[in-house]
Amino acid sequence: MKDHVTGLLLKHRRGATECAHAALAAASVILAFLVRFEFSLASQYGPVLLLALPVLAFVKAVVFRAFALRDLAWRHVSFEDLLRISAANAVATLGTAGALRWLIGPAFPRSIFVIDLLLCTVLMTAARAGARVLCERHRGERGRTGAAPATEKRILLYGAGGAGIRVLAELRAHSALGMTPVGFIDDDPYKRDLRLSGLRVLGTGLELNGLVQRHRAVEVLVAIPAATGPQMARILERCHAAGVATRKIPPLSEWIDARVVDQIREVRLEDLLGRAPVQIQERDTRPALSGKVVLVTGAGGSIGSELCRQIAGCKPSVLVGLDNAETALFHIDQQMKECFPEVQFVPELGNIQDSSRLCEIFARHEPFAVYHAAAYKHVPMMEHHPFEAVENNVFGTANVARASTDCGAQIFVLVSSDKAVRPANIMGATKRMAELVCLGGSDDGTRGRAGREGPTRFLAVRFGNVLGSNGSVVPVFQRQIAAGGPVTVTHPEMRRFFMTVPEAAQLVLQASAMGVGGEIFVLEMGEQIRIVDLARNLILLSGLRPDQIRIEFTGIRPGEKLLEELGTRDEGTLPTPHGKIHVCTGARISRAALDHALRQLRHAVDMRDHAAILGCLREAIPDYHPSGLLLRRASGGRPIRAVAAAG
Repeated sequence: MKDHVTGLLLKHRRGATECAHAALAAASVILAFLVRFEFSLASQYGPVLLLALPVLAFVKAVVFRAFALRDLAWRHVSFEDLLRISAANAVATLGTAGALRWLIGPAFPRSIFVIDLLLCTVLMTAARAGARVLCERHRGERGRTGAAPATEKRILLYGAGGAGIRVLAELRAHSALGMTPVGFIDDDPYKRDLRLSGLRVLGTGLELNGLVQRHRAVEVLVAIPAATGPQMARILERCHAAGVATRKIPPLSEWIDARVVDQIREVRLEDLLGRAPVQIQERDTRPALSGKVVLVTGAGGSIGSELCRQIAGCKPSVLVGLDNAETALFHIDQQMKECFPEVQFVPELGNIQDSSRLCEIFARHEPFAVYHAAAYKHVPMMEHHPFEAVENNVFGTANVARASTDCGAQIFVLVSSDKAVRPANIMGATKRMAELVCLGGSDDGTRGRAGREGPTRFLAVRFGNVLGSNGSVVPVFQRQIAAGGPVTVTHPEMRRFFMTVPEAAQLVLQASAMGVGGEIFVLEMGEQIRIVDLARNLILLSGLRPDQIRIEFTGIRPGEKLLEELGTRDEGTLPTPHGKIHVCTGARISRAALDHALRQLRHAVDMRDHAAILGCLREAIPDYHPSGLLLRRASGGRPIRAVAAAG
């Protein structure tokens, strides 16, 4: 019966709200008369009240509808709602004052208007507050009648701001979760002893250890959505010292269409980076790829597989995944079948160095867009294998670019690296050469096949290290921590840009939608992060304190730089419609100069001549500074200085 009545009220919410407002308006007028005459209404004012009552009710009904008070929610009363209610009552009072002074004249007591204004505002506010309390109590009772939690978990809320208050309300409304807030913690000392929604601010984070013991808390829930990386690291370290688990609420952008309690999660590495992940709009990329044939090279890798997942969400007609690693290709094939059964995914096993195999694949599928993520990327490994780096990163890219043009592809996007900027290693130099292949390809006037619009648009996307990618420093640190240490870091001041895998893939897709050809896109990535700080943060996330795992500095390896760059001063940057994405306006290369450089480099690789490779790369990339290791290998017994000068 109770649920039936509730259903009827919800179905006729507007009418029920207007009836409630009319009843409250009438009650406020009657109470105003009683208060004015000290609850002893003289006989001559009885007719005045009877005449005033319908006038007041009518005027207030019109004004309340004009202010849309019937559309205000009862269960979620905000400060803005209270302002709207107050403003509506003020306007209604002015309207009724004019009407009654005209109908009754000076015989109507003017003080009634002031009293009625205050009483009506208070009654409407109190009614909504009461409705909210009853609804929350009802939700709490329903939660308690559900599956009872095995144990009660006493928690401390870290952050006594708006987000903390909202989380408190959600936890109280979902008591079946078994999470009982016992107090707030906030680093603002002026908030101490404040009571927010009935819960006291117990102290600051410096007192966390004692507060945990005093209140028998077993978990700290961080309710600071905009917490910086260093701030989160300090909180996590304090929680580990106090021996309590730590979880957090997500950033505000992730609260849409979901309850906050459903999104409480463990602290992640990206929470400690000091930079919120960039959110890139998908509305531009979806139409561009919907119903098209899309090909991804390196589809089994970290970036390539994430590209496949995000492209699948754009509903292409066919998604082709090309990779040379059989096992990795098998895994992405299985994942695509499970997660995107409606998308036709075609795994193609092949090597980008094999031009005939590429021609076969591209002729069969004729892709509209090509995303080239296949590359050798490990700096120390490539310093020992320079010929393989050139074969794969330079000539492999040239093969894919040529196959894209021959089949009439409209878009070619190269996944590049910040190590291509003033390169100090062979990997960075070959990625810069791959960028030049793209820039040279954008100057090629070759038209696509019949039925395709114009030449291929060649673009490059340049970003920093990707967290959790295959072979990145993060898995290495995690293995070392699991083994009890030491964690090896090359240099205490080694710094890098970091981004998440989804960010990297989103940037690539956004660039393909924005570019017109010949651009190098870069993502604004904030400040570089010290690798040693990353190691300490991973130790914290593992549940240990940094002093429990030894960090050992091993020295800079050949080809490594202390700092990386996303662009040089000479290149400059231009803005794009997306505030966090910029375009580098660097030196270009003509098609003729590119072809000459590739011929010279091809000859040097075929001859297995280290000195010739360095000479070719330095001629094409004047700001390339080879490592001492490569210079020694190229010297062949000659002084290194002479080899460098010859290059």
